[in-house]
Amino acid sequence: MDLVNPADSLERQNEKLMQIAEALMRKVEQSPDQTGLAYAQFERAAMLEEQVRQRTVDLERTLDLLHESNARFALARQEAEDARANLADAIETIDEGFALFDQGDRLVLYNSRFCEALSDVRGQLSTGLAFDDYVTLVSNSSEHDWSAEESPERWRHTRRKLHRKDHVVFNIRLTGNRWIQVSEHRTDTRGTVILQTDVTEIMRLERQERDKLVHKQALMLRATLDHIKQGICIFDQDRRLVGWNRRMEDLLRRRIGPTFRGGNFDELLDRLEDLFTYTGAMQKADLRDWARKSAGRDALSFEVLRDDDAIFDVFMQEMPDRGFVISFNDITQERQTSSALRELNETLEKRVSDRTIELGKALEDAKRANASKTRFVAAASHDLLQPMSAAKLYTSVLEDRVYSGSDRELVRKTTSALESAESIITALLDISKLDLGLATYDLTTVDLNRVFTTLYNEFAPLATARGLDLRFVTTSLKVQSDQSYLYRILQNIISNAIRYTTGRKILVGVRQKGGLVRVEVCDQGPGISASDQKVIFQEFQQLKKERGDQVGLGLGLAIVDRACKMLDHELDLWSELGRGSCFSVGLKPARRAARGPDRAPPARAERSTQGLLIGLVENDAALRNSISMTIEALGSDVLQCSSAEEALSLYDELGVVPDGFLLDYQLGDGISGTELVPRLRDRYGTLPTTIISANRSQELIDTCATLQVDLAHKPLSRAVLAEFLTTVPRTA
Repeated sequence: MDLVNPADSLERQNEKLMQIAEALMRKVEQSPDQTGLAYAQFERAAMLEEQVRQRTVDLERTLDLLHESNARFALARQEAEDARANLADAIETIDEGFALFDQGDRLVLYNSRFCEALSDVRGQLSTGLAFDDYVTLVSNSSEHDWSAEESPERWRHTRRKLHRKDHVVFNIRLTGNRWIQVSEHRTDTRGTVILQTDVTEIMRLERQERDKLVHKQALMLRATLDHIKQGICIFDQDRRLVGWNRRMEDLLRRRIGPTFRGGNFDELLDRLEDLFTYTGAMQKADLRDWARKSAGRDALSFEVLRDDDAIFDVFMQEMPDRGFVISFNDITQERQTSSALRELNETLEKRVSDRTIELGKALEDAKRANASKTRFVAAASHDLLQPMSAAKLYTSVLEDRVYSGSDRELVRKTTSALESAESIITALLDISKLDLGLATYDLTTVDLNRVFTTLYNEFAPLATARGLDLRFVTTSLKVQSDQSYLYRILQNIISNAIRYTTGRKILVGVRQKGGLVRVEVCDQGPGISASDQKVIFQEFQQLKKERGDQVGLGLGLAIVDRACKMLDHELDLWSELGRGSCFSVGLKPARRAARGPDRAPPARAERSTQGLLIGLVENDAALRNSISMTIEALGSDVLQCSSAEEALSLYDELGVVPDGFLLDYQLGDGISGTELVPRLRDRYGTLPTTIISANRSQELIDTCATLQVDLAHKPLSRAVLAEFLTTVPRTA
């Protein structure tokens, strides 16, 4: 049990201990017992006295700390009061009204100028006033000058929305043409500072300046309106006339003048009724109804006719202030011009139509003439190949029979001339087929290296004779193309390079670029100028020759161009004067297919052309005789016939079967060479047969493939006939 209560203050505990010590001392002094009990009590009293002394020291120390804290608190309170007084003095010295709301939107501080302009609000302000109550007081103030668009309820709603922002500035219009500007800012502690500034003088000066500007703009507008061609009149939202220009008075031929200023739109319509006639569906009542709408008027445009036949275009449009403006534009001259232009246009249209019909007829005539020309060239080329074949075969036979050196040279030159003529005729035939759209092709996989080998075998002797180094770069690439046309394309390009180059080298190679396989033929010739690079692909166009031995009509590159377009191959040309040219043909690579290794065709044993009996059916006597003489010169015999029936009768009459047949495709007796093949097989079995024709159509090629017979194109040569004889087996 404690002698003192720990909850008591130090002063009270010390007082109790002192009283206990004095009582014990008195008891010791008064007690008759001088034994150890008295001493014990004395000792306890001494201990208590020590405790009292210690507690007294602690109490004094605590009191010192308390006095020091009280002094500091008093100093801080004095400083806060001084700061608050200074803040109050500071906000009182500013010219604007000032108020501070805490983060709970309670008024904590304001100066005497706050709400000074709102006398009925000023007296109701007090510390702790809620912000919403403050807004309600301001909105209900009799000092507010509410405009037609505002109300206290709407203003309170808008004011509370603005209060959510961190910073906002707005104006309040008061009675007596006074204005205050309210600026509201959010503090770092989420309190709110409101500043109220009297901006009456500023607003008045601004309005004065604005009135001056409006007046100046009105003068400028008036001057502008008076200088434009249209007549203009302006009505306000109550349909009162508030403005017009001089042109309006001129167009209406009457003065509006100040006497009608503010006049009603209906009155103006009535005054003008005797002057205008409405030419369309629009009438006076429609205009009156349009003008009486308060808002939402669609623009109107119509025409009226004045009593002197002048035509006006009238345009009526609503303005933002719900008034409207009317413009009158004199379009009499435009209508007259439009009428004259319309009549002229009709005349020109008729003339253009007549001329178009004439040009159409001329174009049809030109197309027919061009088609006839093309068909004539094709027919003439075909007919020319018949005697050309005969002439070549005669010269080949003649060459075997002539032994004199000069005569043999003459025969060789004759053969060369015939070959040149044959090349020209073949080119004409190709051009005609491409122009008529009769050319057929078959896109297959073409081995470029095989084509290169054939071309090299053809042109190497000629290049060597001219002292040229013709090189082909071997390749393993395969492309999609028609093998026959691809061969002709490269043949023409290489032929031109050999013919026209002035250098010593011609290179034919392949490169892959842009997803295409490009076959390039490059030479070291004189080059082609940029202006001539398109001309050379036109038919019958040849550039200035650098060599004296070129022949031809300039059809080679024309055929190349048409064939590439038909096969969808890209044809490009790079050339530089003095450095050479490079022609490029872009081909799509062949699709890869799973197949075994390529096998070379079996080599054909060399066979003799001696001692064979050939059945020849050809309706052209000259060609028939020339073929017979050539075959006989090669050591074999010929049974000549001019028709299918004659051949069948002759073979039956003689009782012989030829070793092979040469059949002309067009026999002229109602049966073709391909139709004769099955009849011969029915009688004599399957024997080597070759169809000869100048027809290069895909249809004939397909027919021969179906019949499994060879096809030899005219003009024929000694080499072609010799090749045929080597395929004919010798009968026992």
